[in-house]
Amino acid sequence: MKAAVCPEYGPPEVVRIEELPTPLLASGQVRVQVGAAAVNFPDVLLVAGQYQIAVPVPFIPGSEFAGVVTEVASDTDGFTVGDRVTGTGLFGAFAEQVCVPPAGLARIPDGVDERVAAAFGVAHRTAHHTLRSAARVEPGDDVIVLGAGGGVGLAAVQLATALGARVTAVASSDEKLSTAAQYGSASLINHTRGDLRAALREALPDGAHAVLDPVGGDLSEPALRTLRRGGRFVTIGYASGVIPRIPLNLVLVKGIQVLGFQFQDIAPDEFTRNEAELGELLATGKVKPHIGAVYPLAETTGALREVASGKAVGKVVIQVR
Repeated sequence: MKAAVCPEYGPPEVVRIEELPTPLLASGQVRVQVGAAAVNFPDVLLVAGQYQIAVPVPFIPGSEFAGVVTEVASDTDGFTVGDRVTGTGLFGAFAEQVCVPPAGLARIPDGVDERVAAAFGVAHRTAHHTLRSAARVEPGDDVIVLGAGGGVGLAAVQLATALGARVTAVASSDEKLSTAAQYGSASLINHTRGDLRAALREALPDGAHAVLDPVGGDLSEPALRTLRRGGRFVTIGYASGVIPRIPLNLVLVKGIQVLGFQFQDIAPDEFTRNEAELGELLATGKVKPHIGAVYPLAETTGALREVASGKAVGKVVIQVR
């Protein structure tokens, strides 16, 4: 099979396409013929050797895929040959085939394209669980979304709007903000054009109820200062490459909560509720990922480079089949 391989840590250019042996199906696994895979920022960090978890080289990058089940181990239940599925994992998705435990798979709803299914999982799950169980957004809340043109950020714009919140989108280009507006953002701020704190204060004179931050860097503190008393600031990641330092007196004086998002911290009953809500939104087409670019498997390096550059709008997808 053909696969993208990271032979050594480095920039996206180290990744190359190789012909590899078909992976062996182990006990308790399902084989999937991959149709499409989506690129996430942690994929770039794994290739660079800069993620919080290291994967020994050589390895196949890619954490999100969609395809068709072609083989099921004899001791494995839950899926049959021909099922259309989507799945996530730490690595291995940028290949024509993957063998994974069934716990990492979910069926693709009828009528949903493989590209859409591949692009929906990581970003929209992260955004929805963050909104519902960390930020606890309610209808009518004002929500600031940093990095609103990226995968998680744009998903948060869509989902917060679907929850009835008013979204203030913060991004680095007019193109990204234009896309955020298409998905329901009420206010748009290009943070490269002036004082972000002043722009947020003008857009939200009464302050925001919540901030979702997948970016970090210089954007975090101005957004936190815009929270109203009792608001919630949720840190999701650091796409800027810089982990912010927050003056704790702001937390004390404003009575706000600063939270870190991790899936494992969500209560089981809330996790089940959130997943059911998200599945319904996908199946009914009420929320659909914005796919900003599609690359063939042979151009995986280009796909990783676009995500690494910070210029990607929405999700970048690799067409494998």
